[in-house]
This record gives sequence, structure tokens and C-alpha cells, in this order.
Amino acid sequence: SVIVASYGPFTLGMILGVVSLLLMIFTTKKNKKRMDINIKELTIINEMALTVGLIMLTIGNFLGGMWANESWGRYWGWDPKETWALISIMIYAFVIHMRLVPGLRGRWIYNLMSVLAFGSILMTYFGVNFYLSGLHAYASGDQILSFEIIAYTLIIITVLATAAFFKYKAYYK
Repeated sequence: SVIVASYGPFTLGMILGVVSLLLMIFTTKKNKKRMDINIKELTIINEMALTVGLIMLTIGNFLGGMWANESWGRYWGWDPKETWALISIMIYAFVIHMRLVPGLRGRWIYNLMSVLAFGSILMTYFGVNFYLSGLHAYASGDQILSFEIIAYTLIIITVLATAAFFKYKAYYK
């Protein structure tokens, strides 16, 4: 339940990332100062949410390993759910630490990555349960998302990110 609870802060981070990118798109010369303050504040809250989610996901993964050791005599079994939870931990650790890398600093890239990183959470929750087989695949074989929906979502994110990038570059660089 700790792992599932971590999805809440990650979802909040994704929503804040989308809102920040939209604010970048709607920035004009008149509202630049106000939008800049709003984007900064949302990015700070986003970072806090992702940090809380990462801590919860990491603790949940360790607790799951301890439970697995008691149940099956091993801490790690490379089950798809375990593996994708670890991948999500690594992705979000990278996103949170991007601000320390000179070439990856900036509110645009951080907010975009918080949106893209949420794909690992979707894969951990839905992908493993519905598309992969393993110990944690509870509804294997039942497709809930078609690949067309995934493709349309990626196209929308690409358009959003591109429009936000050009506005960010024009007004904030």
C-alpha cells in the first residue's frame, strides 16, 4: 500500500508539470512576470511532490523485499512488477537530480520530465498488470489501453512540450 500511495504524489507532479507547460505556452510580454512567479512556485511544489513520492516508492520497495524474503525466502525475484518499480525509482531519482546537472537545469525540462516520468508509473501499475505475465499480473491478457491511445497521448505531449519550449526559450532564456 506504500507503493500505491506513492502514485498520488507522482500524479500530482505530472499534473503540475502539465499546468506549468501550459503556463509557459500562455506567457506573453504583458503577463511574463506573473507567469514566471507562478511557474517557479509550481515547479517547487512539483519537486516536493516528486521527492515525497520517490521516498514512499523506495520505502515500499524495501518493505516489499522484506515481505518477499519472509514469504519466498528471497528478497528479489526479477518479477516485472519489482523490476518496473525499480525502474520508476531510478527514473524519478534522475528527474529530481537533474537540477544538479548544468545542461539539464531549467523549469521547462524539469516539468517536461515530470510528465514523461509518469509513464513509468503507468507501466508499473497498468502495464505489468495487464500486458506482462508474472507474480503480480492480476489481469494478464485484458487490454485496457490500445496502442492508438498511447500514440495519441505521446503526440499531445510532444506538441505541448514543443510549444512550451519555444515560449520558454523566447521569454525565459
